[in-house]
Amino acid sequence: MNLYRRLLASSLVPWRMRHRLEQWVENECRENHSDIYRWLHFGRASDPVEPVTKGPNHHFFGYYDKSPWNASGRYLLAHEAAFNDRAPSADDRLVIGLVDRADKDRFLPLADTLAWNWQQGAMAQWHPADPERLFVHNDRREDKFVGVVRDTEGREQKVYERPLYALLPDGRSGFSLNFARLAVHRPGYGYAGGCDDFAADLKPENDGLWRLDLSSGKAELKISLAELAGRDPKPSMTDAWHYINHIQPSRTGKRIAFFHLWHRDAKHWEVRLYICRPDGSDLTCLLDTGFISHYDWRDDDTLLVWAKRPNASARFLLLNHANREFHTFGEDMLQEDGHCTFSPDGRWVLNDTYPDRHQMRTLMLVRADGGRRIDLARLYSPKSRWWGEIRCDLHPRWSRDGRQVCIDSVHDGTRQMYVVDVESMTR
Repeated sequence: MNLYRRLLASSLVPWRMRHRLEQWVENECRENHSDIYRWLHFGRASDPVEPVTKGPNHHFFGYYDKSPWNASGRYLLAHEAAFNDRAPSADDRLVIGLVDRADKDRFLPLADTLAWNWQQGAMAQWHPADPERLFVHNDRREDKFVGVVRDTEGREQKVYERPLYALLPDGRSGFSLNFARLAVHRPGYGYAGGCDDFAADLKPENDGLWRLDLSSGKAELKISLAELAGRDPKPSMTDAWHYINHIQPSRTGKRIAFFHLWHRDAKHWEVRLYICRPDGSDLTCLLDTGFISHYDWRDDDTLLVWAKRPNASARFLLLNHANREFHTFGEDMLQEDGHCTFSPDGRWVLNDTYPDRHQMRTLMLVRADGGRRIDLARLYSPKSRWWGEIRCDLHPRWSRDGRQVCIDSVHDGTRQMYVVDVESMTR
C-alpha cells in the first residue's frame, strides 16, 4: 500500500483532513494535475493508457471474453457509432472495421450492421479457423438476425441462418441464442428490431442453446429452455420468463458454460451457471446460489466467477467441475464484481471495477496465485452520463501474446478504445 492510501486508511490522521485530501486528489488533482494523480495512486507519473481510436465518432470493441487482436497483432476489430448517448434503435446502423496498428491506428471501415448493442457490439470476433484474415459478426436481414463471415477486405464469405454468440477454438462450431428474446428480458444484451417466434412462451421447447456447424451452416437445438426450467424447479420459476445468456467455451473447447436466467417482473432475476459438452451432453448445474455474475475459464475444468456464496456474501470463486468444490480467490484484494479474464499463459487475472464513489473505474492485474495486485489505471466514468444500457464498462481483454490489454472507456468524453502495455509488469 502506497503512502497516499496509508494516509487515507490511518486512524492517526483526523477524518476531516483525510476527507479533504481525498476530495482534492479525486477532483482538482485528477482534472488539472494528472501526472501527480497517477503518482499518488500508482507510484508513477507516466500514463500507460494509449488511445488507438479517436473522435468525433465513437469506437468500442465490446465484451471482455474475446480478443480484438488478429493472429499477427496488426489489426484490432472495432465498432464505430455516430452517437453515444442512447440505446440503439432498430434503424441505427453500426460500422464494423479494423484499427491498423501498423498504419498509425488508422480506422478501416469494412461493413455495417443492424444487430448490435453497447455491451457486446455486433459480437465481432476473429474466426478461429483463420484468425489472421477472417472475422464474424451479427446482422439483421428481413427482421431475422444472422451471422456473417467476412475477410479483412470486407468481402462477405458466408451467412448463417442464426446469429453467433461464441465459437469453439477449432473453428468448426459456433453457438447461438435468441437475441430478440434478450432485447425484451435483458435490455442491453439483445438486438432491437428482431422477431421472436416464442415471445409469448415462458419456457419454449423449441428455443434455447443452439449449435451451428460452421461448414454446413446447419443449426441444431441442443438444450431447450423448457428442459432448463424443468430441472430442479424453484418456486420463483412459476410463471417466470426463461432465457439464456453469456455462452463461453473453455480453453480447448472441451466444455461450454452459460447462464440460465428467469424472472417474473423484469426487475428481480435469478440465475444458474451451467456447463456441458459442446454436443449438449453432460449438462451440469455448477452453481445455484441466486446471484452469479462475470466468469472466465482457467482451463477445461475450472472457472473463476463472481457469485454469492451459500450463506455468505459474493466473492470471486474458483469452481472445479470434477468435484464441484469452490475456493475464494483474492478475497483480501477483490471485494467487488468485475470483468475477469486469465492471461493466455494462465499466470495473471485481468480485472476491472464499476464506478466508485468518485465515478472512477479501476483497471488491475492480479496474480493467478492470489499473491499480488497491480493497479494499472483509474478512469473517469460518470454514471450521470453513461449508465444502464449505455454504460461503458472497461471490459478489459488480453492480446493473444499476453503483452497488451485493450479496453473501452469514456474518460475523455467520447467512447474510445485504448491499449495498455503490460509486458514489463507480467514477467
